[in-house]
Amino acid sequence: MLKMNEDLEGALKAYLVLLDEGEYFEAHEVMEEAWHPLRLSDHPLKNLVKGLINSAVSFEHLKRNRKDAARKALRVMESYEKHKGIYSDEIEFASLFKKACEKIEKLKSEHPGVF
Repeated sequence: MLKMNEDLEGALKAYLVLLDEGEYFEAHEVMEEAWHPLRLSDHPLKNLVKGLINSAVSFEHLKRNRKDAARKALRVMESYEKHKGIYSDEIEFASLFKKACEKIEKLKSEHPGVF
C-alpha cells in the first residue's frame, strides 16, 4: 500500500504542474497511471482520481478545438462533478486534492460558455 500512496502523491504533484502548463493530455496520463492500481481496490479516492483524469481530458478537448469540443468536454467533466464532493480535509493528500480541485474550478471559469 505504501508504494501506491507514494505513486498517488507523486502523480498529484505532477498533475498540478502539468495543468499549470496547459499540458492536459499529459496530466491525464500521469493520473491514469496512479489510478490503475486504485481502480481495482476499495480505495476511497479512486472515483475522485478518475474524475481528475476526466477533467484533464475535458480541457484537452477544448484545447484541440475538435468538433463538438464543448459538448464532449462537458460530458467528460461529469465524472469530476459527481465525485469532487468526496474531497475533505481528512482525506489522504488533502492539500494536493484541494489544489487539484481548485485548478479545475479555475479552468472551468475560463470557459463560461461550456461549464
